[in-house]
Amino acid sequence: MTCRLRGIAVAGLLGLGATLLMDGGAHAEPGVFDDRIVFGQSAAFDGPAAALGLGMREGILASFNEANAAGGINGHRLELVSYDDGYEPERAIANTKRLISEGVFALIGEVGTPTSSAVQPIAAEAGVPFIGPFTGAAFLRNPSLGNVINVRGSYDQETEAWIERLTTDLGVSRIAILYQDDTFGRAGLSGVSKALEKRGMKLVAEGTYERNTTAVKMALLEIRKADPEAIVMVGAYKPSAEFIKLARRLKLNPVFVNISFVGANALAKELGKDGKGVVVTQVVPFPWDVSIPLVARYQKALKATNADAQIGFVSLEGYMVGRLVVEALGKVKGPVTRAGLLSTIKEVGTFDLGGITLTYGADDHQGMDKVFLTVIQADGSFKPIDHLER
Repeated sequence: MTCRLRGIAVAGLLGLGATLLMDGGAHAEPGVFDDRIVFGQSAAFDGPAAALGLGMREGILASFNEANAAGGINGHRLELVSYDDGYEPERAIANTKRLISEGVFALIGEVGTPTSSAVQPIAAEAGVPFIGPFTGAAFLRNPSLGNVINVRGSYDQETEAWIERLTTDLGVSRIAILYQDDTFGRAGLSGVSKALEKRGMKLVAEGTYERNTTAVKMALLEIRKADPEAIVMVGAYKPSAEFIKLARRLKLNPVFVNISFVGANALAKELGKDGKGVVVTQVVPFPWDVSIPLVARYQKALKATNADAQIGFVSLEGYMVGRLVVEALGKVKGPVTRAGLLSTIKEVGTFDLGGITLTYGADDHQGMDKVFLTVIQADGSFKPIDHLER
């Protein structure tokens, strides 16, 4: 069953039927009405990746609601219609076709590499912008994909940072990998392999698990044979947490390094006491550092949208995606169109979100390149770090 979520002035999970978006008001461009602009999202809102979709949606809504409270974009409020794909490509395809047929202006905040890989071509064929997907997959950085706008850094940049820090800071030489056996996991594997090859190194072991499962025991047993000093992990929070907890029980305690997609807050919650010392790379600034104007504004907007919302990396990324859209729409010259939004982002080029700058160009549709290091503390909180320490 497909769950439909609609976010307008107040965030909430509203189960609605198949009501079409075209419910009154003249419009020249799909999704653009006299009083509103409607965006669509397909993401995981159930299953072992649910926290990622919910976090992205919450952050996007916070930015939209903030803009709406200030009068919207030239009198247009921003709305978000979200469908649950459970992190499965076939469901994402169905959702995307439905959103396009219902006439959304753009797709925003897709979660995952396998889902993005399945639906981006559908959006491109329909001329629909594909903005801020929660994935660092290399294929989405191809300049030929004219409808794609990325905010976050790539998985290749994250995995390079992993190997650089492990080898330089800790002198590690024996590195193994756990990865999800699909396009997401293989994207991470490719990045790690390239980073190691650059240094004349190879993985000492590999282990995989199937998407939307926590079946990691066989992978752990295989990796344990190689006695690695570090295990880098390309997976979602539930299977990654299960792997680390099992490893701890088997007295295997290498350095664990996780990719940003894992969902750091959800990972820490799943790990509990087993999380201490686990490293997670991030592609957004530290969500608790209110000395960064963007972060202070994000926290205020998040709490205004949902007083019970938890501050975190995923919702901050969603907020940044939403802020980019708000800023770009405000700079579109003439009537708001899909093509106009995309060209505005590339032509304006630089967007200052408040201490964090996104930069685009004709052949560059990735706003940020920076990778941040964090480590889970004994109480489940996060500490930003510059270097790895034993």
